[in-house]
Amino acid sequence: MIRPPMTRSARFAAALLAAWLCLDAPPAMAAADAAALHRRIDELAAQVDAHVIANRRYIHQHPELSNREYETAKYVAARLRELGLEVHTGVAKTGVVAVLHGGLPGPVVALRSELDALPVVEQVDLPFKSNVRTTFDGKEVGVMHACGHDAHMGMLLGVAELFVKMRDQLPGTVKFVFQPGEEGAPPGEEDGAAGMVREGVLDKVDVIFGIHVMTQFETGTLAYRAGGEMASADDLNIVVHGRQTHGAMPWNGVDPIVAAAQVVLGLQTITSRQMDLTRAPLVVTIGKIEGGVRQNIVPEEVSMKGTLRTLDPQMRDDAKARIKRTVESIAAASGATADVTIGGETADPVVYNDPALAARMRPTLQRLAGDGKLVDIPALTVSEDFSFFQQKVPGLFVFVGVRKPGASMDEYAPNHSPRFKVDESGLQLGVRTLANLAVDYMAGAGATQ
Repeated sequence: MIRPPMTRSARFAAALLAAWLCLDAPPAMAAADAAALHRRIDELAAQVDAHVIANRRYIHQHPELSNREYETAKYVAARLRELGLEVHTGVAKTGVVAVLHGGLPGPVVALRSELDALPVVEQVDLPFKSNVRTTFDGKEVGVMHACGHDAHMGMLLGVAELFVKMRDQLPGTVKFVFQPGEEGAPPGEEDGAAGMVREGVLDKVDVIFGIHVMTQFETGTLAYRAGGEMASADDLNIVVHGRQTHGAMPWNGVDPIVAAAQVVLGLQTITSRQMDLTRAPLVVTIGKIEGGVRQNIVPEEVSMKGTLRTLDPQMRDDAKARIKRTVESIAAASGATADVTIGGETADPVVYNDPALAARMRPTLQRLAGDGKLVDIPALTVSEDFSFFQQKVPGLFVFVGVRKPGASMDEYAPNHSPRFKVDESGLQLGVRTLANLAVDYMAGAGATQ
């Protein structure tokens, strides 16, 4: 179809509209300039790779639990100060934040890593294996970076080193956020991401990016999902109160163990019979039960701990009400009572990748991963408190594969396993991913590639 030429006034109006539509977006860099920055990132990522691995191994060998990452924070802060960055410590208890101002004006981009490890005894035979032991929940435990936070710290320190070397070329400011307590703070303490947001870490920040290593994906793979990517997580604390009596004469008391057993089964009907799972996945799990001191005594009470995972805010509220009603009703039917607390210690929202940001940065991820290596994943029922950052500013959370190509999941166990390990050759892609996401967003290139 041939269109008639635009009048001068029409051309002027169109130009004004185009300018207005672009007010909120940074100007896209020229293709040649973008390519030069990308080549520079690749060159520097290769140069810092040895430091990334060395830092990761040191941190792996010296893990600390949530909100107790004192030495880890000191180590990270020292490395950042060596780079000449502006460093803030003690953020949300043990968090570390460093700021790098680029040589050119532009937006503020935050990049995030976690600091904490898990109460897990490592079963992987490595030269830098963790032999650390401490106390958790009143028990002696091992401590291990069984979720890859050591790799995240190594990669983010690598990005900081890389960006320092190309500071003059950066069109904006970068905040390096090392967050405590991602795995869940001790009772009575605030989880790290929520605390960092409360203390203003994201003030004047335009966008935040995070990555997470996963052995479910082979090295060289990037994976993500636009919209709801990871489930909300609410902890369940249930106490069933009975009446203690002799185990040989249970009719003289009220048995909270039997009532608790019925509660566990009853809770599963919320998922299997009460909620519409075609709408979104939902999981109710009881992971810990304690009650009684002797085989022939019906105890006074039984305590249970569990977790609720949802991917829909309305289903989350509905499930909470159903859990409380189910527990209290089953206890009452046995002559017992029950106290139900949901989200008292952990209440993480859904990890929600802003769809517009995800679409804008997809060309960057596609370029980095290459053909067939960028995976669109289904929603996951695991959780991440990165979601608190995403409630404050648009955010994108991407998974990086760290399973050696051709290796089985038996050899590279999933996150949180005592046999979890990382193919370190995959860390360089993580460094490049964080660096390219930041640079392409700052320069507006993600929207035009």
